[in-house]
Amino acid sequence: MDTLIPRHAEGLARELLDLFPGLVVEGARQVGKSTLAAMLVQGRDATVLNLDDEPTRTVAVSDPQWFVAQAGSGILVIDEIQRVPELTLAVKAAIDRDQRPGRFVLTGSASLLRVRGLADSLAGRAGRLTLFGLSQGERERRLDDFVATVAASLADGRDEQLTAFTSQTAREDYAQRVCTGGYPRVQGLPERSRRLWLDAYVDGLVHRDLAELRREYDPRRAMAVLRFLAARPSAELVKARLAQDAELPASTATGYLDLLEAVGLTTVLPSWTTNLTRRQTKRAKTLLLDSGLAARLSRLTADHLSQVRYSESFGALLESFVTAELLRQRTWSAEEYELFHYRDRDGSEVDLVIELADGRVIGIEVKASTTYRGDQFNGLRTMRDLLGDRFAGGFVLSTATTGYRYSDRLYGLPVSALWSLGT
Repeated sequence: MDTLIPRHAEGLARELLDLFPGLVVEGARQVGKSTLAAMLVQGRDATVLNLDDEPTRTVAVSDPQWFVAQAGSGILVIDEIQRVPELTLAVKAAIDRDQRPGRFVLTGSASLLRVRGLADSLAGRAGRLTLFGLSQGERERRLDDFVATVAASLADGRDEQLTAFTSQTAREDYAQRVCTGGYPRVQGLPERSRRLWLDAYVDGLVHRDLAELRREYDPRRAMAVLRFLAARPSAELVKARLAQDAELPASTATGYLDLLEAVGLTTVLPSWTTNLTRRQTKRAKTLLLDSGLAARLSRLTADHLSQVRYSESFGALLESFVTAELLRQRTWSAEEYELFHYRDRDGSEVDLVIELADGRVIGIEVKASTTYRGDQFNGLRTMRDLLGDRFAGGFVLSTATTGYRYSDRLYGLPVSALWSLGT
């Protein structure tokens, strides 16, 4: 896709750059970090350097103080800072000498807090922004903020916006969105080209990027962990089973999981542990952030997911897709919120628990079905009864085409409401 897509995170990035001497933009490779950095410095006196370039990297290693001083009074953009982690010490020294806001924009395809050999985290000197792949709203050039929209509707006690919502998105369309994922470079590509791009992407990560972050590393084991996670996109993580299926020692499983999270491929969805009941399990979910990558690793296509016999796979990938959309929207949402999942020892579960800053809770269940059924609301109903007034509302997001009011504070909505409701 050649057309430049505006990023909703740009506003927050500019705010951080006006506040701190430095801005660190972290995220997986190819999610648009360099493009965002270019947007931030467009029309300004800026020097852009990329440490993936070997001659540039050589200079950075040999003379870090001169390297970070190149921009003078302008802005210095350093792409892929994790390639020379010791460079952060020179950036820190430069900031300590001159603490004007907006001096440095640093991008990294690995979390600077986890990079081996890191000299300084730049805490207090640089704001941090995690950039994800494109949200569905960004793809369609509309501001998507589902949590803020439904929170406002629920707080006002007016649910007309929810029950009146309709969608033209069919099951086949959702399958296509899930398998496309959010990497900017694959948008609009034919299926074969997208598969080739994703295969090359994984190959580069496994055989170069991950190896640079860890001394004791086996690419075959990293690939096995990736495939294990892709095959169980919405399941709680059982490390003993991961170790068994991926054929790696149990003692190393955590290390590989941490490595994948460090390069922005995965995230951890904690168990919701508000102490209203002591029956919650503590097991987290670990999921791949890009549903298109997960589908490709599992060799699933949109045609597969459109078939009834793949309904279980589609449901799991759709849940992962919804989770990733809400994580992306959290970056720019008007509501501050955290994401969890919930399951108690009696088997009652809710796919996603959204906890707002004021303590209110919104529950989400994700279903691949085109109709709403009463049993789909069981977990949400249990949570509502446990929380009382603290429970703002619960939603079953499905491939249905209309909004639906099930009972007090419980609703059904099409999944497309994530990026279309209220816009």
